[in-house]
Amino acid sequence: MRLLLDEHLSPRVASELRGSGLDVEAVADRRDLRGRTDLGIVERAAAERRTIVTADVVDHLGLFRDRQRLGARHPGLVLLAPGRWRLSTVEIGALVRALAALLSAEAGMDGPADRVVWLERPA
Repeated sequence: MRLLLDEHLSPRVASELRGSGLDVEAVADRRDLRGRTDLGIVERAAAERRTIVTADVVDHLGLFRDRQRLGARHPGLVLLAPGRWRLSTVEIGALVRALAALLSAEAGMDGPADRVVWLERPA
């Protein structure tokens, strides 16, 4: 699975996961993606076959449903469960661990295209 972290997530998360050999990019690190609309991010992620990781649950679930209604494929979503994650630097390690575990569990799979995965915060 290849991931694209939404702009509000720290690029340090992507950097740490890449350090473990995982294919993860952050919108914040890419000039071509910074400042794009959520729809623009979805379209680019679909073109690159990258699953979007975001805490922007309402907007991205809406786009997911819109694409389903239109019969268009969606690259898949990994959503950070509301109220379970704080996007501060203190949480970066927990987010890295949770995403690494997800990537390990989905190893060899192309990603959750056309589905939504809720990422729980590890205990």
